[in-house]
Amino acid sequence: MTEVKLTTGQKMFLVMGVLAMAVVVTVSNIVVEIQINDWLTWGALTYPLAFLVTDLTNRTLGPSKARLVVIVGFVAAVIMSLLLANPRIALASGSAFLIAQLLDVFLFDKLRQGAWWKAPIVSSVIASFVDTYIFFGLAFYGTPVPWDTLALGDYGVKLAMVAILIIPFRGLIKFTDPLTLASTAR
Repeated sequence: MTEVKLTTGQKMFLVMGVLAMAVVVTVSNIVVEIQINDWLTWGALTYPLAFLVTDLTNRTLGPSKARLVVIVGFVAAVIMSLLLANPRIALASGSAFLIAQLLDVFLFDKLRQGAWWKAPIVSSVIASFVDTYIFFGLAFYGTPVPWDTLALGDYGVKLAMVAILIIPFRGLIKFTDPLTLASTAR
């Protein structure tokens, strides 16, 4: 199958997605080291935005472009995180991010034909669990950080953020739908 040529608007959307992804992951990797309490870090509040970026890109430009945003955002974020965050956090984040985001793209694509809310909610809930398990296991296992309670708190916040972020997702698709390639990008 031949690749569909992107319009200027679609290219801008793709670039914005990559930049947004790099910023979200870099900031999250820095603030995840700052605990709010025994159950929560600041990263739990910022990282779920990555799923919003991935899901909007997937809906708008299709799974191949969403994977591109994940991979390019991943590379940029890992480089920035290695410079700005603890190396163990950067490695754990990169591993969890890549696996969870690619899972999110896959699940979203499989569920895209259902109700508008089904794909972003189901893919984000499942991928967030995988992300949390991998990240906290690699980042804090064997350290004095209470990683098990932080992981529970983190996943709870991610679930709440899925519920909250479905509102801007619904609002933003009104603006992104004119850019949609998803029906031809498969």
